[in-house]
Amino acid sequence: MLWGMPAKKPTSSKPAHDVLRIRGAREHNLKNVSIDLPKNQLVVITGLSGSGKSSLAFDTIYAEGQRRYAESLSAYARQFMEMRDKPDVDEIQGLSPTVAIDQRAGANNPRSTVGTVTEVYDLLRLLFSRIGIQQCPFCQLPVKRYTPGEIVEELRALARKESDLYVLAPLFDGVVMKPRELLQRLERTGCEAVRANGVLMPLKQFAKVANASTRYVIELVVMHITDVKRQDISGAVDSALEFGNGTLLLVDTNEGDEKSYSTKARCIQCNRTFDQVEPRSFSFNSPYGACPRCTGLGITLEVDADLVIPNPRLTLAEGAIQPWTRITGSNDKYHKLLEAVARDCGFSVDVAVQDLPKPVMDIVFYGTDGKTHLIEGKPVVFEGVVPNLTQRHAETDSDYVRKEIEQYMREQVCPICTGKRLKQEALFVKVWEQSIADIVQFSIDECVLFFTQKGKGSGLSRGNEAIAQPIIKEMLVRLCDLAQVGLGYVQLDRSVASLSGGEAQRVRLSTQLSTGLIGVIYVLDEPSIGLHPADNQKLIDTLKELRDLGNTVIVVEHDAAMMNAADYLVDVGPGAGKHGGNIIGQGTLAQFKKLHTSTAQYLTGADEISAPKKYRKGSGNTVVVQGATGFNLKNIDAAFPLGTLICVTGVSGSGKSTLVIDILGRALARHFYRAKDEPGAHKSIKGLSFIDKVIAIDQSPIGRTPRSNPATYTGVFTLIRDTFTEVQEARARGYDAGKFSFNVKGGGRCEACAGEGYVRIPMQFLSDVFVECEACEGKRYNQEALEIHYRGKTIADVLEMTVEEARQFFSDTPAIVEKLRLLEEVGLGYVSLGQPATTLSGGEAQ
Repeated sequence: MLWGMPAKKPTSSKPAHDVLRIRGAREHNLKNVSIDLPKNQLVVITGLSGSGKSSLAFDTIYAEGQRRYAESLSAYARQFMEMRDKPDVDEIQGLSPTVAIDQRAGANNPRSTVGTVTEVYDLLRLLFSRIGIQQCPFCQLPVKRYTPGEIVEELRALARKESDLYVLAPLFDGVVMKPRELLQRLERTGCEAVRANGVLMPLKQFAKVANASTRYVIELVVMHITDVKRQDISGAVDSALEFGNGTLLLVDTNEGDEKSYSTKARCIQCNRTFDQVEPRSFSFNSPYGACPRCTGLGITLEVDADLVIPNPRLTLAEGAIQPWTRITGSNDKYHKLLEAVARDCGFSVDVAVQDLPKPVMDIVFYGTDGKTHLIEGKPVVFEGVVPNLTQRHAETDSDYVRKEIEQYMREQVCPICTGKRLKQEALFVKVWEQSIADIVQFSIDECVLFFTQKGKGSGLSRGNEAIAQPIIKEMLVRLCDLAQVGLGYVQLDRSVASLSGGEAQRVRLSTQLSTGLIGVIYVLDEPSIGLHPADNQKLIDTLKELRDLGNTVIVVEHDAAMMNAADYLVDVGPGAGKHGGNIIGQGTLAQFKKLHTSTAQYLTGADEISAPKKYRKGSGNTVVVQGATGFNLKNIDAAFPLGTLICVTGVSGSGKSTLVIDILGRALARHFYRAKDEPGAHKSIKGLSFIDKVIAIDQSPIGRTPRSNPATYTGVFTLIRDTFTEVQEARARGYDAGKFSFNVKGGGRCEACAGEGYVRIPMQFLSDVFVECEACEGKRYNQEALEIHYRGKTIADVLEMTVEEARQFFSDTPAIVEKLRLLEEVGLGYVSLGQPATTLSGGEAQ
């Protein structure tokens, strides 16, 4: 075969469009895998953790699908996309467009909610802007907005009663101006009469009495209605609205009545006007709708008095107010001020803070209400610690000062919008007696019920019903899709950042249902995680619905119910890491159960995890949470026996995380470590004396840069570097631990790649190319560091070792072996010590 000629393509009995053919996949630990996967079916890829499932599904199939799609676009469009590297695979045939729905945090932005990412909130904003009834936030009465046509018709109806009517346009409200300048501006309008401070008069008469010392309220007389049939009422209204900036006055001189009309929304009681309601009026991501206090976040950072004085045993003179000491470096200025305040208010700065009465501490925290105090003969106002820090946080240009002050601040619900994120004007627009903030606080199931009932008997006018029906129909489609994937308990205003990996994945899955696409390959990463078995069937039915539309659904999964529902199963293994990467079984469910793989044995029940014969009795002590009412908890008490393994279970959304993480976890962290996070609502926690520390472990990433890895995170790399510094040659050269760090500039890292092992070459119209560093050949270190060997291995060789290999290599170093043993015992023996933390799955990070 000539160089450059394509290899002969493999043949198959099935048409190419029915099969996804993969040949020679070697991504990560895959060992030259070749496999045919049926299309338009539900395919489950299973196997041990680290066996290569995600490498096949995401890093090969999905990555190549995305790369080919990007290459189909113009060079101009590609420069705005995040291009993926070409996976290490010989050939993939039958590949359709791919969509990945994984567990990686999709949005850490606190502004993203379930409603915004599913676009339900966008539809709500449209609904409220079109049919919402606007109320005055101060009077809580409906506001009235007139169209020019409505004003004309009302004026004509009143004129037929033979009243003496004048159409006025408000021009100046309390203006003081030189008479000549004022008259010139009035003459330019073309009107011949005015009402000045309530008196109607011709403009010529006003010219004679006008003076520069009087404050005038002036309205132009646009028309005196005498013959409604012959006069141009419509033109007068248009002119008056133009002069009056959307407002005109109708004055009946016979009856002495006066009525105001405005094309803006106006309260009939307090006469306040409001801007026209638009979709952006309900957006907390827009300055038009966001609460000005919290800028649409619903929470604000407020200085907490408890954090300001961490050690109440100190006196004010000894620097009990910690931020004034830390941020300024010297508290001499504030010490003199406090001494002056103490002298004037009758307390001592040499008394421990814990012994000072509350009124005194209120003065220290919140000031003396504008009272001045003499310092070196100069009057100074003491504003208080809390206002002082709040102002400095808002005004400082220094990131250092801002972060320092934030150590003494806690997140609090915004006092203006009470956590609803919107301006008061938006919160007083109602549809069916509900504001938009009320509706987004409903759960998905409650929203479905609410809009289903209102859609049947809307109670709206015919025009508003015609507007509302298509919007409600579209909303119900999206809401029902969310409920279908088991998220009926989630509220629309729930922050996406607070969702678990499984919940966030199912939110994205529901949006795919709404699109109705066909011919797509969907790749999912364990969507059943965090889902109670009672809701599992809903998820399976959803995936089958995607399949039945004409899509291929590939799921990386361990759940038995999902595997039993699959059309085709693939088992990757047999082990993890270098021991995996092979296809050890595949076929339909019936064919799969005949295999002798570990997965098949568990699936058929031939192997199982047996329950222990005896359970631990524990220490006999108990921690009790009393009166828990956070979120949906209904004033419950819960006892946790210490010294045991405790499992808290229940259907999704029942309150498990609220009880364990938000209440118990945060309360313990606050008790032991003075953590800033406020625990969920509860009365008390008993038994704290039986505990001495608390550790929280979740699925958040252990590092956000490729420089972080299992070795650095667990601390074993510090021990390994210390071991290399003890090598005789390293001691002779005077190398310290920094010489073996790839993060220390000027140490032993390769400066050509800054210790990353590769160099990124930006390609304007193609994906960035990552080239192995020529200076260090991908080893991260310079030649000086690589000349030091420990048992024949360099520091770069050690980073390439798996946990299992490294444990054997350092078998005579107990401190290193102990840390590596723990990693191996939790099933991470296959992970390389230097594997970037960003490539770890949520479970591996946990």
